[in-house]
Amino acid sequence: MKPLFRWLLDTVLPPTCLACDTPVEKEGQFCVACFKSANFVSAPLCRCCGVPLPFAEAAGEMQKCPPCMVEAPAFTQARAALRYDETARRMILPLKYADHTEAVNGLAELMRRPGEMLLQAANLLVPVPLHANKLRARRFNQAALLAIQLARLTGRPLGLDSLVRHRETAPLEGLDLAARRAQLEGAIDVRADANVQDKRVLLIDDVMTSGTTANECARVLLAAGARRVDVLTAARVADPRFEGLALA
Repeated sequence: MKPLFRWLLDTVLPPTCLACDTPVEKEGQFCVACFKSANFVSAPLCRCCGVPLPFAEAAGEMQKCPPCMVEAPAFTQARAALRYDETARRMILPLKYADHTEAVNGLAELMRRPGEMLLQAANLLVPVPLHANKLRARRFNQAALLAIQLARLTGRPLGLDSLVRHRETAPLEGLDLAARRAQLEGAIDVRADANVQDKRVLLIDDVMTSGTTANECARVLLAAGARRVDVLTAARVADPRFEGLALA
C-alpha cells in the first residue's frame, strides 16, 4: 500500500527538487541545475572538524585546520554533506523555519554519504536539542527529524531525548568564540535517564557554524560516560578566513 500511496501522492503533487520547485523523478533529488550548483564537501578538509579548506596545504602535516591545531574540540570527527552556501540554504531554511519537512528524507540521504563510516561505527544517534520555547514555536526539532530518518536508513539506535537544553540562548551569529562559549555554558546537559555510558555517539544537526554547540554537546556527553562523540550535519559553514579563495 505504501508504494501505491506514494504514487498517488506524486501524481497529485509531483516531487520537486530539494533546492527549488523544479519537478524531479522522485523525492529527495536535485534538478540538473541545482545539482551542478551544489557544493559538496570533499577533500581537502580538516580531518577533525570537517571544515572545507581551499587547498591541501592549508591543513598542514596534521591535516587539521588552524583552530583544531590550537585547541582540539571535544568531539573526535565532524563531517557534513554540503558547504553552507545559497544552494544549501534553499534546502535547509525552509525546513527550519517554514515547515518544509519533505526535505528531511533527501537531506538524510545526502548526509549518509560523507557520514557512512561514522554511522556504521555509532551505537547511538543523538540530535542537538532545542530549548522548549523554540520547540513550541517551530513545532519540531529539525535535527531530531534528521536523526530519526538516519536511524531508519541505517538501523542505528536513536537517543532522541538524550540531551536537553535547559536555558534558551541568544543567537550565536556574529559572536566571537569566547562569547559563544559563554552563551552555551550550562545550557545543555544529558538527561538523567539517558543511557550514554560507553556509547559511541553520533551527534546530528542541520548546520555546523563554528562548532561551539557541537563541542558543548560532546563535552557533556563525554562527561556522562560516552566513549566517543562524532558529529554529522547536512551543511558546514566554511572558515571565513578562506572565503573567496578558490578550492583546490
